[in-house]
Amino acid sequence: MKIFSQPLGIAATNPFLFLDEQLGKGVLFDAPEGTFELVEQVWEETPFDLEALYLTHGHYDHIMDAWKFSEAGVPVYGHKDDQGLFEDAEVQKSFLFGDHDLRSVTIDHWITPREPIEILGHAVEVRHVPGHCPGNVLFYIPDQKLAVVGDAIFAGSYGRTDLPGGDIDVLKKSIQECIFNLPDETHLLSGHGPVTSVEREKVTNPIAFEYS
Repeated sequence: MKIFSQPLGIAATNPFLFLDEQLGKGVLFDAPEGTFELVEQVWEETPFDLEALYLTHGHYDHIMDAWKFSEAGVPVYGHKDDQGLFEDAEVQKSFLFGDHDLRSVTIDHWITPREPIEILGHAVEVRHVPGHCPGNVLFYIPDQKLAVVGDAIFAGSYGRTDLPGGDIDVLKKSIQECIFNLPDETHLLSGHGPVTSVEREKVTNPIAFEYS
């Protein structure tokens, strides 16, 4: 399984395209501005069927291109606690700077945390990790030793909690109970910045100490 990613959009947000060339199938995690073009570029090199778009949460920098995939017939998944962010673009325009084409997103399937799902033949565990916003979720793929975590945690940092729905105490609890209890070798694919690991963040991330 290959992973394609590059920082895109106004906040240098990381989308993650997982591609199984043998199956000719792929899935996408998050869709910042420019993701549709990125996926098209990959498809031109290796044609594949995009099976789903999984949104880690509803903030504008992660969903800007989501409507394009929805219009192309790709099923979109998200957590219901961010329903207002997904479905009402006007809610976020108060803290969106510049002229950007932010549109509402239709969620086809509401994610149920802890309910096991399968992605490209791999078992996936979905965990609810609120605090940055109410509906942030992570996708843990045990046999790949990785988790797509949205904006809950970054290399040496963590998601801001000053936007509507943010709560630092809730975020600390989420990280302690849903991220730091993953195996130490688990790679964390964050919404911004480089890949890190559970082991590294448990000993270097300030949230492990500032709010203990």
